[in-house]
Amino acid sequence: MTLVPADGPPDATSVLLPGPWQHRDISANGVRLHAAEAGEGPLVLLLHGYPQFWWAWRHQLVALAEAGFRAVAVDLRGYGGSDKPPRGYDLPTLSADVAAVVRALGEPDAVVVGHDWGGLLGWTMAALHPRTVRGLVVVSSAHPRELRSAMTSGAQRRASAYALRYQLPRLPERRLTRDDDDPVAELLRRWAGPGWVHTTDFAEAVARYRCAARIPQAAYGAMEFHRWAFRSQLRPDGLRYARRMAAPVTAPTLQLHGALDACVLPSTAHGSGRYVAGPYEWRELPGVGHFPHEEVPDLVSEAIAAWAR
Repeated sequence: MTLVPADGPPDATSVLLPGPWQHRDISANGVRLHAAEAGEGPLVLLLHGYPQFWWAWRHQLVALAEAGFRAVAVDLRGYGGSDKPPRGYDLPTLSADVAAVVRALGEPDAVVVGHDWGGLLGWTMAALHPRTVRGLVVVSSAHPRELRSAMTSGAQRRASAYALRYQLPRLPERRLTRDDDDPVAELLRRWAGPGWVHTTDFAEAVARYRCAARIPQAAYGAMEFHRWAFRSQLRPDGLRYARRMAAPVTAPTLQLHGALDACVLPSTAHGSGRYVAGPYEWRELPGVGHFPHEEVPDLVSEAIAAWAR
C-alpha cells in the first residue's frame, strides 16, 4: 500500500484524513498545531509518539467521543499538519506547547494521554504544568528520570541504540524519506506485538506513517526530539530539566505498558510510580508490544474512559 503521490512528497494537508472528527488549527506557545477533535464533554488530550501523528489515536477519538468526552488528538510540533520550526524540540518547550493547547481549547485542565514521546510529554506536563493535568494516562513510556537512569547501561540502552544513529546530521532524515528504504515499517515491525503485525490495520498504519514522515521537514522534527534527549544529558538545560522532573506528580496516573514492548522495556517503565504522589496504577498488557492503543484499541479506550471518569 502506498499513499505517497508519484509526483513528489506529500504536503501537510495529507494528514487531514476524513472520519467522525473535525480538523482544526490551534495557536499555542507561538506555533500553530493541528488537531483532530471529536465529541463533547470533559477534555481528553491525546499525544502521539514516534514515528506517528494524530491518526494513531483514531480508535480512541471515536470511542471516547461515544463515552461522553471531548477527545482531541494533537500533531506535536514538527509532525503532521503542525508547524515545523527549526528549534523548540526540547521537552520543556514541547510541554509548554501542549499546556497552551489546553488553554486555547477553553479548558482549565485535561486528562492527558500520551504514548511514547507523548508519554514523556505527559509526565513533563504533570510536573511542570500540574494545574493543566486533571489526570494522566501514560502508554508505553517511562518517567523521564527512570529512562535517563536506565540508559546508563544494560538492556534499555541496547533497546534504544537505534536513536544513536539519529544523532548524525541530515543522514537520518534522508533515510527516513528515501524511496528505496522503509525504516518506518522496520521500526513498527520490530516494536509491535505479533498479533497486530499481520493485520490489514497494521499495513495501513505503516503506509500512513511513512507518508507523514515524508512531509517536508517532518523527518527533521522527529529527529530533533531524539537529538535533544541525547545531547542534553550532560548539558545545563538537560540537567536542569532532570532536576525539575523530580517534582512529584499529584495527578491520578494510570500506566499502560505492553509486556512485549521492545522499545521501552517494561522493566524500565515499571519503576515510574515512585514519582507519583497521587493515585497510581500500573497495568502490564500480555501479548502486546509498543503500540497498545493500536494493537488492543478497545481495551485501551475503555481504560482511558474509566480513568478519566
